[in-house]
Amino acid sequence: MNKLWQKGVLGVLILLVAYNSVYFKKLDEVKATTAGFDGAAYATTFWSEKLTPAMEKGVDLSALLQQLQTNPDQAFATHSHALGIGNIKYFPVKGVATVKNVRENEVQVALDAQPAGTELTIATEYIFGNAVRDASGQIDINAFTNTMDFNTVSAELNNIIRTKVIPPFKGQVKTGDRVEFTGAIELNQKYLNFSSIEIIPVSLSVEKQ
Repeated sequence: MNKLWQKGVLGVLILLVAYNSVYFKKLDEVKATTAGFDGAAYATTFWSEKLTPAMEKGVDLSALLQQLQTNPDQAFATHSHALGIGNIKYFPVKGVATVKNVRENEVQVALDAQPAGTELTIATEYIFGNAVRDASGQIDINAFTNTMDFNTVSAELNNIIRTKVIPPFKGQVKTGDRVEFTGAIELNQKYLNFSSIEIIPVSLSVEKQ
């Protein structure tokens, strides 16, 4: 009988601990938190006040590619940004390049000086991910109350690129044009590959030849 009583008490204690360890939040409260964040407005302000200035101060892409060949560790330490631990890093870059080929989803370009075997493209269709947001080095994840809001910023920044940066560029760019650009690139520090580097543009200016 005593053992049964002890088991009963133990069971009650376990239930109490489990109950106090679980926090229930009303769905309406979760929706209210998310609804209270205006991602589009935040992205617009971030774009003009922080992102654009950061990209204008980005590293010259030609110089970066050279440094990545001679001293990659220093190049990553000096110029890259990342919000998480891992080999994927983002660089804010700028430069002037010549258009080699205008494709459906991208524009192939070449710098005046770039390592052999390098292929550079400017993305003009599929603008996704966090490259632009993270490459700026100007955003603090701790300033957000949840990851949904934080990821919304990326989505809204990418939307600005798709709707405001790319359309006027695609409407006029031709093979042989000179393009001045700022933007972001993503590189894997452990598996560095120059054969396919994609520039996610923040600004594009075409100089007709």
